Amino acid sequence: MNTWAKTVHRTDPRRRSARRLSRLIAVQALYQWLLTAQDLGVVEAFLRESEDFANSDQEYFQACFLGAARQAEQLRAQFQPQLDRPLAQISPVEHAILLLATYELSAHPEVPYRVVINEAVELAKSLGGNEGHRYINGVLDRLWPSLRPHEPGHG
Repeated sequence: MNTWAKTVHRTDPRRRSARRLSRLIAVQALYQWLLTAQDLGVVEAFLRESEDFANSDQEYFQACFLGAARQAEQLRAQFQPQLDRPLAQISPVEHAILLLATYELSAHPEVPYRVVINEAVELAKSLGGNEGHRYINGVLDRLWPSLRPHEPGHG
């Protein structure tokens, strides 16, 4: 990450856009990995060639993509109890979004749970099926309290 990116305040809209873009690319990478079972390095290298990659928070992309992929089994074990159907019936896009969001909830406590859920819902709206965003929202809304028991917002 360059010096400019490190010094930009985290609420700066440019930073927020870079973080949002990194999530989008991470979901694309997870989707590709889920469908092809390619080596993580191959998938990452392919996505690094995308036009948008230079404008993303590259460090965050790498942490989220590799973290979610390497911890996929543990992450699935965390979100599967919240599903209303078998994982095999979840679309690959929704699967990728759930992996990313569950990873963020688990590994990035500095990101408020509401931000994680909102970003996942926005990704589902732009990438998923008609009602996929509602499903993602419901699953994550039931999941986050178990992953963030000390974060304010428990109802």
